[in-house]
Amino acid sequence: MIFLETKEVVKQYANHLALDRVSVCVPEKKIFGLLGPNGAGKTTLIRIINQITAPDSGEVIFCERPLEAKDVYNIGYLPEERGLYKKMKVGEQAIYLARLKGLTANEARKRLKEWFEKFDILNWWDKKLEELSKGMQQKVQFITTVVHDPDLLIFDEPFSGFDPLNTELLKNEILDLKEKGKTIIFSTHNMASVEEICDEIALINQSKVVLSGNVADVRARYKRHIFRLQTANEHIEINPELGEILEQGKGHNSFIFRIKKSLSISNSEFLSALLQCNEIVSFEEEIPSMNDVFIQTVTEK
Repeated sequence: MIFLETKEVVKQYANHLALDRVSVCVPEKKIFGLLGPNGAGKTTLIRIINQITAPDSGEVIFCERPLEAKDVYNIGYLPEERGLYKKMKVGEQAIYLARLKGLTANEARKRLKEWFEKFDILNWWDKKLEELSKGMQQKVQFITTVVHDPDLLIFDEPFSGFDPLNTELLKNEILDLKEKGKTIIFSTHNMASVEEICDEIALINQSKVVLSGNVADVRARYKRHIFRLQTANEHIEINPELGEILEQGKGHNSFIFRIKKSLSISNSEFLSALLQCNEIVSFEEEIPSMNDVFIQTVTEK
């Protein structure tokens, strides 16, 4: 089921076209990566979904119907630019923000205390935000994003400024939210994170969607037909009509081989051809990383 969909969304700011007929489909109970270089239009699309601004044309479909004002209570949004009040006490403003999302003061306090304990920051409840480290401030912001238990969560660069330990903590929380049935839009420049947690992606460049689909399928589309091979001895016999050896490893029994693009040959057929004249110890096709895919797509469009 498609949980959220944008259809032909257009947004113009003065002389800048921020979104040009952008259509994306976010599947229910999945993590959807919204990717793109700075200025591509990602934040504008997120702001439209959150009803902070409106599209000039096109529409947003939420739970199979047009997005309505009341849907803001079923969305949690963690912006890239954090927006907490530095002079205000942490617990006080967390309750205030939770009440804006429809919780009573008592329910907000109960849920927040549970989250603060989980993140080991309960002893900062009565401190002013400015007294917290940047990482602790971001934990508070994350908690205020999820405390009202929305079905749609939007995280814009959620790991920004976190050390590896806290990045892992937050990543596991996001994956846990998915397991609990939440639908998540995840916007980041960290392509390693995309490979780790995203199910589907859409890549926006110059205001248009230029690439979309399942993460594994997208990476497979960009395969370069390059293989890493290891033989039992220090040489390899390969028909030159199949392709070329790009590199031989220092151990002399490892090779990087590229099949000719013009050939229509499966991996199993290629391996069978190798085994006719060689003892193959290992055989692995190189699949481009999402970082490689991102760079290639953005630079070629």
